[in-house]
Amino acid sequence: MEWLNFHHLRYFWTVARKGGVRKAADELHVSQPSISAQLGLLEESLGEKLFKRSGRSLVLTEMGDLVLTYADEIFSAGRELMSAVKHRPGGRALRLSVGMTDALSKFIGFQILKPAFYYSQPVHVVCRQAELGPLVNQLQAHRLDLVLADEPASSSLKAKTFNHRLGRSGVTFCAVSEIAKKLRRNFPKSLHQAPALLPSDNMGMREPLEKWFYAKGIRPKIVAEFEDAGLMKVAASHGLGFTMVHSVVDKVALEHFRLRAIAEVKECASDFYAITIERRVKNPVVAAITEHAYSELFA
Repeated sequence: MEWLNFHHLRYFWTVARKGGVRKAADELHVSQPSISAQLGLLEESLGEKLFKRSGRSLVLTEMGDLVLTYADEIFSAGRELMSAVKHRPGGRALRLSVGMTDALSKFIGFQILKPAFYYSQPVHVVCRQAELGPLVNQLQAHRLDLVLADEPASSSLKAKTFNHRLGRSGVTFCAVSEIAKKLRRNFPKSLHQAPALLPSDNMGMREPLEKWFYAKGIRPKIVAEFEDAGLMKVAASHGLGFTMVHSVVDKVALEHFRLRAIAEVKECASDFYAITIERRVKNPVVAAITEHAYSELFA
């Protein structure tokens, strides 16, 4: 049986977290050549390169990303072990590892997760973000307990998972106060040729928007398209055009970005899913999350 050298792994983990050998050497109080040598031994034992050069910086390879995921879990479990042995106040927290797709609204993601933070026992929540495919792979490998997404996991991913539809939300068109006031008049025709900040073509919200624009005979003047919904709203907060938020979280989102509502459109709806490897959810924290979404958030 091959054994992992945890000393080498800690050096790798520190370099990855600190973003370079020099900063890792300062934290670990060892020389840079010593760290480089330990990294080389770890790569040799794994038979894989974990870092690659990008200019003067070190960046993780695909395998490096995978090893870092395991290292995070290993050293987190180590801290929990020490805490349990030393009988620190509060006892050992339940651990919930959640994957969120890049496209999922972080406002909705947090609202879905809220019950975990107010559970009857302490819960240590770990959130990871990636595209749906890699997250489903981690779910199947039992490195995640739950994946939250605005699309179901498809059969093409070749993973045995179950999609639990949590609910649906329309959108609220919004903009800075001056633009919103103007566009409220004669809505939705007012959106025709108005400057628009839209989600990019690969985002789940875009397709129902396009269908609604087409049905209403609206052609907005597209100023920019975004994969990052947060960046899209930041751009809107600078008065570059109108945009939209999911209506289920519009109050908190509009207040956060200092935007004003133009109008709510229920036809531009998106579905939200909890994806698990169980047909019937058994994890009590995941069950609390899904029940809250069904009965409160999307009710």
